[in-house]
Amino acid sequence: MDNVVVTGMQRISVVGTSGSGKSTLARRIADRLAVPYIELDAIHHRPGWKAMSEKEFRAAVADRITGDTWVVDGNYFGKLGDLVWSRADTVVWFDLPRALVMRQITARTLRRALTRRELWNGNREDLRNMVSLDPQRSVIVWAWQTHTANRERYLTARHAPEYAHLRFVRLGSRRETDAFLGEL
Repeated sequence: MDNVVVTGMQRISVVGTSGSGKSTLARRIADRLAVPYIELDAIHHRPGWKAMSEKEFRAAVADRITGDTWVVDGNYFGKLGDLVWSRADTVVWFDLPRALVMRQITARTLRRALTRRELWNGNREDLRNMVSLDPQRSVIVWAWQTHTANRERYLTARHAPEYAHLRFVRLGSRRETDAFLGEL
């Protein structure tokens, strides 16, 4: 974990590769700080896995981040740009090794598909998508393909002048995550 003082965090963006555990981490942070939790996937994915239009998505997210305190869970830079980061004061980057992320996302996807657990708006993971090589259908392939790009994006963003107002916290292990949460 980067050396960081955790006091003063009020508007937090939690990012990382799909399957890293960022949603669980974001919920835990929101619970510890007693602030609203905003899950971008739940906003973006309408029934039948239909994506919200970029314009509607930006408006819905902009509306939810007007408050003084929140934790936003998710990436979505392609659709949101720096909308969330322009209001955030902290970015928590869950940067687990690719091999661990792949084990986690495979197990999670299988568990969700077998139990038919509802994710958002009636959507459920499908076993057929586990064997698809299409990253738009398989979250496992998506995680594999985006892991390196996410790491490069966040490594670069930490030193970008447009994000100088942000405190970056990079968590690279469960131990670092537990220590970080213990300081909240």
